[in-house]
Amino acid sequence: MSEKKITAPKGTHDVLPAQVHIWQELEKIMHETSKEYGYKQIRFPVFEHTELFNRGVGDTTDVVQKEMYTFLDKGDRSITLRPEGTASTVRSYIENNLYSGPMPVKLYYIISCYRYERPQAGRFREFNQFGIENFGSGSALTDAEVISLAMLLLKRLGVEGLTLYINSIGCKECRKKYNETLKDFLHSKQQSLCDLCIDRMDRNPLRVLDCKNPDCQEILKDAPTVDSVLCDDCVKHFNDLKKYLTEIGIPFEVDTSLVRGLDYYTKTVFEIKSGDLGAQSTVCGGGRYDGLVEQLGGASTPGIGFSMGIERLISILEKQNKLPEANDKCEIFIGSMGEKATEFAFKAVYALRENGIKAEFDHLAKSVKAQMKYADKIGANYSVIVGDDELNKGVATLKNMQNGETKEIALCDLLGGKLNG
Repeated sequence: MSEKKITAPKGTHDVLPAQVHIWQELEKIMHETSKEYGYKQIRFPVFEHTELFNRGVGDTTDVVQKEMYTFLDKGDRSITLRPEGTASTVRSYIENNLYSGPMPVKLYYIISCYRYERPQAGRFREFNQFGIENFGSGSALTDAEVISLAMLLLKRLGVEGLTLYINSIGCKECRKKYNETLKDFLHSKQQSLCDLCIDRMDRNPLRVLDCKNPDCQEILKDAPTVDSVLCDDCVKHFNDLKKYLTEIGIPFEVDTSLVRGLDYYTKTVFEIKSGDLGAQSTVCGGGRYDGLVEQLGGASTPGIGFSMGIERLISILEKQNKLPEANDKCEIFIGSMGEKATEFAFKAVYALRENGIKAEFDHLAKSVKAQMKYADKIGANYSVIVGDDELNKGVATLKNMQNGETKEIALCDLLGGKLNG
């Protein structure tokens, strides 16, 4: 009896060779666009001390309360697989004194993240994110630039049908006033709220607005909005943001119910949504976090950033028939008959590859007919069969696999790494 087949853990997935080119093309555009905006890539550990996320993400969020992969290592230290990228970037910014360089500090990352969620369309337990973080500028101009980067990137990726939603949740003082106003409302509706909302409404009432319970969502339609308590500075900041976005032609909608799901946000928050993702419609989300660097042990430093899920991007592009095509077809297959011809094919393929030409040969001593079938299956643009006669004459017949046309090619050219002589 054979052993039970081992499968990938629930909520994870393999990226197979037939799909890898999609990821590579998207990541190429992410790298290029980030660099054009002056952002530099940062890489940080897959796991961090759990305290980083408790303090940075917030211990009243779903991420910290329910979704983190946390364990004790052999030194009895609490370690967590990163559920997002902002906290790790801030930790690295502080620890490595990045603030000593020119301001603002502009960083981007392409990372895998881990959350113990119920797998569904657009959600995985291991997923991938592109994100950017900007430290040192509190200006609404920076907010507009960050949002413009996200919108330009999505445009270059070919995504259509997106809507940008923006809101201001105010500074620390505005949020304090709003929390009190919101608490009063929630206490008046306490009998009708779910247990999770009741648990959150005193510790972090903003999180109640994220409740997915349909009954709670119906009640929350009448909740006070944060714009009613914004101070003059926050109102000006938000108005400036709207002005700058308008000046560069980026359309938006103001959504006063938008708060985002993590504790560190202040002032500007935004989401970019697609109608092609169903319930999981947010393809990009972010905002300003002016108190997070200080909260994690650094000097008071304004910051803003966003992240977008790569799996969700691919899902949208697939539905819109916009996935990039593969560009890794074999350019020439060199078939062989006999030991000397096989040795020639091996040397010629190496020479072609040295010159950047995608070449392949027969590894399995197949018949000529089987070799040609293989060349067709791998999508080779050209093929050539070499045997004793070809070796003696020093020439062979090059066949165009698309239209069947043939031409004579010198074997010395193949050994010189040249395809067309």
